[in-house]
Amino acid sequence: MPSLRDDFDELRERIRHGRELSHASFEPIYYLIFAPDQILEVKRQTPAWMAKLHQEGWDVHPFSIAENLWGILQNDPFWSLCLAEDKASPQDWVRTNKALADIVTSGGGLLRRLEEALRPLEAKPNALLLVTDLEALHPFLRIGAIESQLQGQFHVPTVFLYPGIRTGKTRLKFLGFYPEDGNYRSVHVGG
Repeated sequence: MPSLRDDFDELRERIRHGRELSHASFEPIYYLIFAPDQILEVKRQTPAWMAKLHQEGWDVHPFSIAENLWGILQNDPFWSLCLAEDKASPQDWVRTNKALADIVTSGGGLLRRLEEALRPLEAKPNALLLVTDLEALHPFLRIGAIESQLQGQFHVPTVFLYPGIRTGKTRLKFLGFYPEDGNYRSVHVGG
């Protein structure tokens, strides 16, 4: 079984070869898939991976799903109401998760932030967007839904660090327990 290091090395090689392809017919989207029990190890390795990519000439731009979700929640006009309701019924997880999911998905907040991260990178030939902390999407949504809505907007290599299990060439199980999803148009490494 390949190690995280082996998978990262393969990912780097695929990104390098992807730059040689015409982006008119190929969106440079890559998933580094790893077992959910390796989330902490991936977080430990991410700074070293970014440094390695930088050494190879990439201008790496990190995009943390967790930080962006937190920003969306804190800036929502209903955030204080959510906090008050949660304090009133702290054990009502179904209601809490639904309220948070409504904030996260309404108005395309996360989608818009990812678009805003991608847009200025278009003109930069060595730019690479590294999307981290995908586990923060649970239980609100999965990244495949966002990826499909951004079709045609990935002009620079975009790497998603994906905690899950590969169940086929294009099918993934987010966090290892969500149902299989085959709606990915990306290159998958690992898993």
